[in-house]
Amino acid sequence: MDDKKKKITLSAMKVFQNKGLEKATVSDIVKGAGIAQGTFYLYFPSKLSVMPAIAEVLVERTIKTCEKSMDWTMPFENQLEHFLEIVFQFTKEYRDIYALIYAGMGSSKQLDVWEAIYEPYYELIGNMLAKAKQRGDVRDQLIPKRSAALLIGLFESAAEQSFLYDNADEKAIQLKKNEALDFALHALGCFS
Repeated sequence: MDDKKKKITLSAMKVFQNKGLEKATVSDIVKGAGIAQGTFYLYFPSKLSVMPAIAEVLVERTIKTCEKSMDWTMPFENQLEHFLEIVFQFTKEYRDIYALIYAGMGSSKQLDVWEAIYEPYYELIGNMLAKAKQRGDVRDQLIPKRSAALLIGLFESAAEQSFLYDNADEKAIQLKKNEALDFALHALGCFS
């Protein structure tokens, strides 16, 4: 993503978070980005068309956090738990943005780009699963990349239920995390 597109995207994230999707305008976004309105339209045909770029920024941030904070030498179960914590942390921190992305991408018919945005994310978690498979930490029949997509979906869904829909308290959130982790570990064949 080039600098101008990134400026527009980051500004849009702030504007959407502060004003909401309906009240936000392209003028608000370009003002925050410090660019001319015409420049906005070189990158995006409408304010809703920014949603995939916002999703891309969030996926990039999640990947960078995983790469920086993950101790790849710790046992697989601990890696999985750490990954779950990252997903919950990001969903909590960006709850308003996630809600807007889903609403914006759904209403702008851009859900088809979602898989392309998530591809590097699937790759990272798929590699983690492939290494676990090589070490014998997960079941032999596991297909790492396919399982990565399912695992990300499980963890994101659990986090979204906690922060976007339920407004759960800390105890309920911890129970949901524990259940998601236990479910994933069993599905991956980590328990005999």
